[in-house]
Amino acid sequence: MSQSSPLPLPPVPAPYQLPFHYGALHNIGLDFLVAPGPVRSLLAEHHPALVAAEFEGLACVSVNYQLYFAQYPNGGGITQEIEVNVVAHPEGAEGRLPELRYAEYARGFDQTKLLGIARIHVLCDNPLAIDAGRKLYAEPKYPGWFESTMPSLNGPAEERTWSVTCKAAGFSADRTGIDRRPDTLFSFTADLTGLAPEPVTNTPITGYGTDPRHGLLAGPMNVYQPYRHHTPDTADRVRLTVADHSSAVGRDLALLVGDAPAVGVWTYQSAPVAAHNRPYYVPSKP
Repeated sequence: MSQSSPLPLPPVPAPYQLPFHYGALHNIGLDFLVAPGPVRSLLAEHHPALVAAEFEGLACVSVNYQLYFAQYPNGGGITQEIEVNVVAHPEGAEGRLPELRYAEYARGFDQTKLLGIARIHVLCDNPLAIDAGRKLYAEPKYPGWFESTMPSLNGPAEERTWSVTCKAAGFSADRTGIDRRPDTLFSFTADLTGLAPEPVTNTPITGYGTDPRHGLLAGPMNVYQPYRHHTPDTADRVRLTVADHSSAVGRDLALLVGDAPAVGVWTYQSAPVAAHNRPYYVPSKP
């Protein structure tokens, strides 16, 4: 039996180096189980070497928002981005995958890590992160900007609502910044108040991209603490609203998700590393 030669590792172009280390990460993902037909068609356009996973006959679309900090030798940077993904696996890998229900997938039962996220759209407010995502991971990444609120230790203790609005943007004239535009593309809210989260060990998360010259590329991301998985108990816990159906991301979200309810919400928020405490008065010397 003939064996194919091992593939070389993808290059890491300067000035980047891998792995990329996150200093802090705040992340929410929304999962939707939807009809597989439109998902298969769109996936074939973007990633022809991937097959949409099915959970009891339904495909899974994931909308994934991240706010993260990274520290560099000359300073630090804060980035926001949002991905529209399809849960998929490489063509021909069916025989290596266990048969899973969505609840099992969400809890990390697939330890082959062949089930990954096939990126359809990635919008980001950091030109450097856009360039790195394109060159390193073949992400379909382009400018966007965000208005967001989320649970925080620096906010009301009882608040457990996430709200993210994704707006249109382009590059600045010198391509070193983002030109923010007022148009809203889509938004979502997720009210997790009172829902009991379940810790799940579902990483590393395999992110798939398709390089136009070399084909399918897989890049795993490790998160060093468990995610918190939430199962919405009512349909109105999570609302995804498409504002601009003429945009590429709005058109695809409306086609793939439509009015489907979210079946799962997973969150991750980095623990604080320090706290500046309340001051006190020092009595003056009599």
